[in-house]
Amino acid sequence: MCMKIPRNTNKINSISLIVDNIRSSENVGSFFRTADGLGIDKIYLVGYTPKPIDKFGRPDSKIAKTALGAEKTVPYLESKTIAPLIKKLKNESVVVVALEQSLNSIDYRKFKSENKNIALIVGNEVTGVSKNTLQKCDHVIEIPMRGQKESLNVSVATAIALAELTKEF
Repeated sequence: MCMKIPRNTNKINSISLIVDNIRSSENVGSFFRTADGLGIDKIYLVGYTPKPIDKFGRPDSKIAKTALGAEKTVPYLESKTIAPLIKKLKNESVVVVALEQSLNSIDYRKFKSENKNIALIVGNEVTGVSKNTLQKCDHVIEIPMRGQKESLNVSVATAIALAELTKEF
């Protein structure tokens, strides 16, 4: 049985998702659906990431099909580039966390932050979060892989990480 929990309105405890240069509309739709289900406060769509409404005012049918209406319920903002967004969020005392495999990443289950105002960055399906962006983050987390593949689909990995991050809310 699922229980509906109202969207978090407490600004001290919030989680946002930053989607940086994702190619696939289906992945974007999945982000919206996951964000709605987990009560994520907002999504930042960065770079060439597809938007629910294109520049001509038309809905993206692939996002709509995957999101099942969540693209209409989860607030989102657009940003051309990620660096100014990270700077703005840090100035607002947001802890910026990247989901990426790197030399200094930690197991996502071990990540703890006293500050419960968090923004999770996920990157391109092929290249991931850029090294330049990783350097601007407060923390880098990863999901350990047990099989032969090195990574999960970005929308699946995002759902897993967000579910873990929302446990304390």
